[in-house]
Amino acid sequence: MRILLDTDVLLDVALAREPHLAASAEVLRWAEAQGTAAVAWHSLPNCAYLLKNGGRPFLERLLRIVEVAPVATSEARRALLLPMTDLEDAFQAASALAWDADFIITRNLRHYANSPVPALTPAAFLQRSA
Repeated sequence: MRILLDTDVLLDVALAREPHLAASAEVLRWAEAQGTAAVAWHSLPNCAYLLKNGGRPFLERLLRIVEVAPVATSEARRALLLPMTDLEDAFQAASALAWDADFIITRNLRHYANSPVPALTPAAFLQRSA
């Protein structure tokens, strides 16, 4: 199973955000064991902006266990055409498509209602992958 991790899941772990930390951290442990997870390119600078010291230590650890979905102009154009109201989430969905992800793992299911790649919460994904 191939998954793309939304920025909120990454930030749950990096910022130890409760009550979401446990499930999001378990998804990252799954990703480390399975080696089939990715993040969208733009999630990295989003995390860097929000984390202390640019999030360098967190991002260095993250990039040891996930790939960065390959994207280019065509994916950016595709994101603009997706029937999604939140453009940042449309870029996530376009990244998931480019990486052939089976699911986007996010806590924000509402914004992914029209995503071409289905979205699951961390908890729902963990139940499914067990």
